[in-house]
Amino acid sequence: MRPLLIAVAVAASTIPFTQIASAADLPRATPVYAPPPSAPIYSWTGFYVGGNIGYGWGSRTVNFTPNDLNVFVASCGGSFGSTCPPPASFDINGALGGPQAGYNWQFNQNWLLGIETDFNWSRLKGTGTDSFLIVPGLFPGPSNFVASQNVEWFGTVRGRLGLLPTTNLLVYGTAGFAYGRVGENVALNSQPSANGTLAGFSFVCLSGPNCFLGSSSRMAAGWTAGTGFEYALSNNISVKGEYLYTSLGGDSVNVVAVQWFAPASPSSFTAAFNRISFNVVRVGLDYKFGQ
Repeated sequence: MRPLLIAVAVAASTIPFTQIASAADLPRATPVYAPPPSAPIYSWTGFYVGGNIGYGWGSRTVNFTPNDLNVFVASCGGSFGSTCPPPASFDINGALGGPQAGYNWQFNQNWLLGIETDFNWSRLKGTGTDSFLIVPGLFPGPSNFVASQNVEWFGTVRGRLGLLPTTNLLVYGTAGFAYGRVGENVALNSQPSANGTLAGFSFVCLSGPNCFLGSSSRMAAGWTAGTGFEYALSNNISVKGEYLYTSLGGDSVNVVAVQWFAPASPSSFTAAFNRISFNVVRVGLDYKFGQ
């Protein structure tokens, strides 16, 4: 055993010191690690549901026209200084809110197409008054029409074209079909005892207020267009702000004398409401299914 150990020691002593030092200077192997998996890219494609709350406002005009010779002579005809009823103009405004649902298709990194429908309960309403002179017997007296309108609810079905400046931010334009239920009421108030009978038509305003009355509740249809933005807070939740301009069809209300002299027929006016146009600003929250 000793002769073997001595031989190894002798062999080692014959290796030059410089060779041992250069071996120590050899570079060490660098460990190689697999790259971490990349985060999934957010996609807007999919169905979503949500809700919104907002505010609406607009301007209204109502024009009044006599329907028979009797009230024409007693007002627009100028009998004893009577005058034609001017239009009544007023504003409608109020809160609104409801659910929405839709589908987005993101067809590339920067653009998407979508469709959305919504339904909104509404407190959009307002009242306007005009002033004119109508003949109370032989002398004209102050009278006025009071007209009111209420958008009870409305809904839309719209297309959307969206631009994605960043992965999580959507800016879009939108347009489509709009519909709603609208209520309208009109009353003519005059001096007590105002009356008239001519050409088979008659009216009697015994108390003065609510001498003529008319109302309607109807479905109206039209169009809407606007713009908005939406920001994805997570894979499923997004918040948005939106502006819409909505225009629905107009309507006419027959405003008929409450009392009249028989056998004549009751006199009446037509109250013509122009198109219902209003602005909407609202904020919403959406939940997207999937991902």
